[in-house]
Amino acid sequence: MRNMQKLLTALALCLLPMALLASEQETAIQKAVDGEHRSAENRARDKYRHPRETLEFFGLRPDMTVVEMWPGGGWYTEILAPVVASDGKLYTAQYSANPSAGYQRRYYGAFLTRLGGNPDIYRDVTVTTFYPPYQLEIAPPGSADMVLTFRNLHNWIGDQRKDGVSASLAFRAMYDALKPGGILGITDHRWPEGDGDADPFNSGYMKASEAIALAEAAGFKLVARSEVNANPRDTHDHQEGVWTLPPSLALGEQDREKYLAIGESDRFTLKFVKPAGAAP
Repeated sequence: MRNMQKLLTALALCLLPMALLASEQETAIQKAVDGEHRSAENRARDKYRHPRETLEFFGLRPDMTVVEMWPGGGWYTEILAPVVASDGKLYTAQYSANPSAGYQRRYYGAFLTRLGGNPDIYRDVTVTTFYPPYQLEIAPPGSADMVLTFRNLHNWIGDQRKDGVSASLAFRAMYDALKPGGILGITDHRWPEGDGDADPFNSGYMKASEAIALAEAAGFKLVARSEVNANPRDTHDHQEGVWTLPPSLALGEQDREKYLAIGESDRFTLKFVKPAGAAP
């Protein structure tokens, strides 16, 4: 009996650091989500994007080196940056310095304004560039614990169907940046698997199976899926694709209340790992 008590005590002591680490992770993410630096407009999207649950699913910790791909205006950056500010590092792999697309220019400008307007939050964020096929080093090779991409992959796949390389180069860049054992987290607009071919360029939707195939071709291993960003109200058949829905509301006042009631798009959330035995 005494030996059993000793065993249980030893087991409890072993589990205690893991529990404390999980608690620290949850506290840091929730504190960032609740931070006063976040705009009311961005907070309003939490009910669709579930940032705390998504980042906990991916396994974000405050001591990680993280790369955020194409952060746009910085919706997730304002959560990631304070989480890793003290003990980790954040790289943001942005568009080219002079992007050709108008929306990219607007987002890039908003992003730099965000960083410059709150140096206490963003002073240690390093801005890099992902501009395939010319600029692919999103962080020092083998330096990142985690790479995250939110609603970008459909763009790269749309481009790949024209240029043959964009999505594959994105996965190569993310793989090269990660340490062996590092995590890749992907969220994107989901096209139903049984509904024929997706049209990522024009609709924004893509199949999760295509994301998985590209990731596995690059050497990643799928380790988990989550339905945290699923939206069963999304019928996937909108006139202007995902941009029909909030926050874009591409049709303006036409059926506005209908699309607000649907909310943001149905999304898949996938977690991959760079195998531990892989070359750095």
